[in-house]
Amino acid sequence: MKPTVTFPSGDSVPALGQGTWKMAESPSLRAAQIAALRYGIELGMTLIDTAEMYADGEAETLVGEAISGRRDGLFLVSKAYPWNASASALPRACEASLRRLGTDRLDLYLLHWRGEIPLAETVSAMEALCDRGLIRNWGVSNFDAEDMEDLIAAGGTRCATNQVLYNLTRRGPEYDLLPWMGGRAIPAMAYSPVEQGRLAGDRRLAGLAAGLGVTAAQLALAWVLNRAGTIAIPKAATLDHVAQNHAAAALDLVVHEDVLLALDRIFPAPDGPRPLEMI
Repeated sequence: MKPTVTFPSGDSVPALGQGTWKMAESPSLRAAQIAALRYGIELGMTLIDTAEMYADGEAETLVGEAISGRRDGLFLVSKAYPWNASASALPRACEASLRRLGTDRLDLYLLHWRGEIPLAETVSAMEALCDRGLIRNWGVSNFDAEDMEDLIAAGGTRCATNQVLYNLTRRGPEYDLLPWMGGRAIPAMAYSPVEQGRLAGDRRLAGLAAGLGVTAAQLALAWVLNRAGTIAIPKAATLDHVAQNHAAAALDLVVHEDVLLALDRIFPAPDGPRPLEMI
């Protein structure tokens, strides 16, 4: 497995986790998705990311079923809607997520994206949840570099991470956001590291990957994992997909400098600031 990534609090997690966006939307797939999450846990992918938004809370319920009886050793992440980020609403949202997950604590709680509620109020609410023992760390998602500056100015110096869209086709964060975070030892969490599967069908990437004896999707995921201080959270809803992702975590050996240069030619790094993308 890829080495662990350490949060500012000292908590360490596997660099390869499991995402749950788009899960729990079809009852017929529920059993397979639960089995996939459990298989990922067995393989050491013990960070599981979800959100109250996903399937209107049903993804959290699905995760709760998947982790029942095996909560210890896991690192659970969930996210709150921005309109639930106030001093009065955030505790209720957190408690509802805990009920759906069937646990008494979250290891990491994120503000899903920036909204109208003042960041200072959200920071205070997050810290209060930490004081109550309902969450162990807090962070944000979909924050650009300017947003992160505002967060720090609002007292958010204990922000544990920023979860953003980052993959070979979405390299904008490399120009300013990721260096800003790296300079402050704040890890990044990369969602959609294979661009919701679209990179798996990229002919140029597939040609390069074939020469390395791997799939395009595995090379795309390995590229994200190759960046220091970055956690990738791909969704995998089948046992085979979980196994493929797990194998990608061992591909550091093929992401040598010549491979990185070839990938840069296909997917150029940003040459200037770009607005943070979201999907």
